[in-house]
Amino acid sequence: MMHTKSSLLIAMVAIFTSVAAWAGDLPMINGKVKKVDESAGKITIKHNAITNLDMSAMTMVFKANDPAMLKDVKPGDKIKFSVDKVNGQLTVMKIEEKK
Repeated sequence: MMHTKSSLLIAMVAIFTSVAAWAGDLPMINGKVKKVDESAGKITIKHNAITNLDMSAMTMVFKANDPAMLKDVKPGDKIKFSVDKVNGQLTVMKIEEKK
């Protein structure tokens, strides 16, 4: 019985995390596009600290949640983006041009 409750709790946390990401609760992070690899669905971003993932500023490669979002950015663009861990991969959920 305890194992079932634990599994249920884990499933509920996973669902809540997914819903929070889609609800726009993720912080928008300032960054600069360094590389776009549309064929792989990945983007390299030099970014400020990502508070929701307790990650310091650095340059790294992210998976794009929707590869179509990569068509609107190019190296050198200043952006604001949100990122979350999806299926164990750091994934860009949203990208906006920095104003």
